[in-house]
Amino acid sequence: MKSFIRVKPLALALGALAFAGSVYADTIKIGIPQPMTGPATQYGDQIQAGALTAIEAFNAAGGVNGKKLEPLLIDDGCEPKQAVPAANRVVNSGAKFAVAHACSGTTVPAVNVYENEGIVAITPGATSPLVTDTIKPHFFFRTIGRDDQQGPFAADYIAKELKPKNVAILHDKQTYGSGLASQVRDSLGKLGVEVAMYEGINVGDSDYSAVITKLKSLDPGLIYFGGYHAELGLLLRQAREQGLKTQFMGPEGVANADLVAIAGPAAEGLLVTLPADFTKLEGNEKILEDFKTYKRSPDGAFTMPAYAAVQILVESIKAVGEDPAKVADHMHKATFNTAIGKVEYDEKGDLKEFEFAVYKVDDKGNIVQLEK
Repeated sequence: MKSFIRVKPLALALGALAFAGSVYADTIKIGIPQPMTGPATQYGDQIQAGALTAIEAFNAAGGVNGKKLEPLLIDDGCEPKQAVPAANRVVNSGAKFAVAHACSGTTVPAVNVYENEGIVAITPGATSPLVTDTIKPHFFFRTIGRDDQQGPFAADYIAKELKPKNVAILHDKQTYGSGLASQVRDSLGKLGVEVAMYEGINVGDSDYSAVITKLKSLDPGLIYFGGYHAELGLLLRQAREQGLKTQFMGPEGVANADLVAIAGPAAEGLLVTLPADFTKLEGNEKILEDFKTYKRSPDGAFTMPAYAAVQILVESIKAVGEDPAKVADHMHKATFNTAIGKVEYDEKGDLKEFEFAVYKVDDKGNIVQLEK
């Protein structure tokens, strides 16, 4: 992900309508329930950009087993209360496949719908272990790493590269943020790094002076935040205004264009763990041409994972047909060469391997991958 680039929802919607407006004798429907409204819209934009570009490219090449792919855009707002209704809309559309929710808090309750209805769904964005640990699904998969892969990766970088005297960890008390923060805390403990503070903040608060005062008294060597951009943006800005200049670090959930709008110059220097820049992956040249052809950006943490999700669905349907049970069985056994590299699944639908990298926000608000 080279920069904070936001693909406009209107452009994405128009692209989808081009499909929806075409009358095919028979189609393979793919539900795409994502945040199209609310503060997490950018993550939905990225997933739509990847999924729609892949769908258009496959359709232009003749479709799948003689049928066109038909995308169905559904808004889940990244809201847990909208999760089941959004998943039910996929069910009611007749779709048997989905490129599913970006947010972990939305995905956890939605998984049960896909499992009960036998719909093969792949999330390119939800990283919480609870997504697949709670019910051990058969029909649900990811093209993104788990928090218990990302958390230890972040902790390893902190311990071996940054070497702070101690670390303060904050989180937003939500499924995604608290889960990731706990993974970082536990991993740092195993690496012998002192965690001087582990505390939750309230989503939606406008004044974090109390926690900043506490941080100043502790004077940690690093502050790690588990959560999304809105809260971290305020924390960064208010911390700098109150004279706290400690290095901050966060996960892919903070890598949003609006972070810079909220934090201003205080965003500079923020470290972020994100999926590796798959636009540089050897063999993705044709995929990058697809993004140029359909006038979308390949940048974004979830864009290439979303493209890969469609690739996996298409390859599996070509191999075994449209029966979701057979497709799921095939996905658990097969190896796929995709936009994010080689994909192999374990028994829970999680990736056996996924590559994360460390990025840094520069003085122009761009987020740039650091050299390995």
